[in-house]
Amino acid sequence: MRINNKGQALVEYLLIIAVISVVVVSVVKIFGGYLQDSMTKSSCNLVGQTYVAGKKPGEGKCE
Repeated sequence: MRINNKGQALVEYLLIIAVISVVVVSVVKIFGGYLQDSMTKSSCNLVGQTYVAGKKPGEGKCE
């Protein structure tokens, strides 16, 4: 008797992708403000303005 394991492999791959997606979303949620601030700092330097930090991560701006 021969058993088809293709469906089981597909489910395992989907579970792995789901776990990776949850981890990526969590990391972006936690560090998103810091990433936004670093991008804002870089863009401020490009346009010749100074970076002003906000009260929370991600609230910085150029002036």
